[in-house]
Amino acid sequence: MSDPYDGLPSGVFNIPAQERIVHGQPAGAAVRAEAERLGATRVFVVSGRSLGALADGPLQRVQAALGERHAGTYAAVRAHSPREDVIAAAEAARSAGADLLVGVGGGSAIDAAKAVQVCLWQGLRTPEAMEPYRTGAASSIARPIDPPPGAIRMLAVSTTLSAPEFTGMAGITDSATQAKQMFAHRLMVPRTAILDPAATLHTPEGLLYSTAIRSVDHAVECWCSPMATPATEALSLQGLRLLARALPAIQANPLDLAPRLDAQFGMWQAVAALAAGVQTGASHGIGYALGAGFGVAHGHTSCVMLPAVLRWNAAVNAGRQQALAEAMGDPGRPAHELVAGLIRRLGQPGSLREVGLREDQLADLAQRALAYPPVQANPRPIRGVDEVREILALAW
Repeated sequence: MSDPYDGLPSGVFNIPAQERIVHGQPAGAAVRAEAERLGATRVFVVSGRSLGALADGPLQRVQAALGERHAGTYAAVRAHSPREDVIAAAEAARSAGADLLVGVGGGSAIDAAKAVQVCLWQGLRTPEAMEPYRTGAASSIARPIDPPPGAIRMLAVSTTLSAPEFTGMAGITDSATQAKQMFAHRLMVPRTAILDPAATLHTPEGLLYSTAIRSVDHAVECWCSPMATPATEALSLQGLRLLARALPAIQANPLDLAPRLDAQFGMWQAVAALAAGVQTGASHGIGYALGAGFGVAHGHTSCVMLPAVLRWNAAVNAGRQQALAEAMGDPGRPAHELVAGLIRRLGQPGSLREVGLREDQLADLAQRALAYPPVQANPRPIRGVDEVREILALAW
């Protein structure tokens, strides 16, 4: 007798432990209201240096709105969230007696705040002590992340469009190996994500647009993933539609909050499939190697890799990519051309050369990329360094 389940999509849709998404409200007031709702009286803020240097930016407004509930701030997180910065922020939060964390900023700051939770939960006080808790740690030392009862949690205020506040994982860089590593637990996701379009107004235009392309990458690679299901596909396409519409509108009228909020809704929808457990592909995997090993900015890795990966994958999923072109409003053109055109329109780099890579570094990059799981999950199988080099040639 044949198996009636044969051929059905089989998998798991993970639901992160996120309680609320507050949108279209001033971030300071929303953070204050959430702290009051949760009964937090010692709120510690984690952010980056650029926001810390502003006189009246989103970080300063959150701190002011917290008033007497503000227990302290660590505003020195660097790009790609080095372990050292996570440990330093955790030590500061511990010393402040924090009972709630708030990550304010882009992906590096919010990922760092997510990892600070792990350090506080597990009592980690050195970069080396984080090693057993990362995904893929050696089996001889690996330990599960085990939050204690009443574990400290966090809120997040986005200032970019890369959407880390919707997932229970954090990409943290091990400076010793220059590798980006993943830490994941369902309680790592912020209890509340706050989408205030005004919080993006101080973000440099190039950073805003490059992180938006990161969200386009989430939508595209999750749609193309063999793990996609009817429960995730609509989210990916809606995210792409919103982003493709909103980004040119932001460029045309930078002070209009409406398209900025549309873009925030777009990044949310685009990352939803990833948060549910759908695996990304080679654009993300090669991007991790570019960021951790060669210092390329988080969003720029997607700008230079996504069109090339789409072109290389078209040999096996051109029909699937047609839906991406339709979502971007131009079904008569290949998806890789539309994505590359959006990147050019937004003034972002479109090649490895433009982000400072040298030709003699490509072999090292290809070798590093193979170590990242998304490369192995690419819809067109990648069997070795030579095939990674084929993709890099398209991105060169």
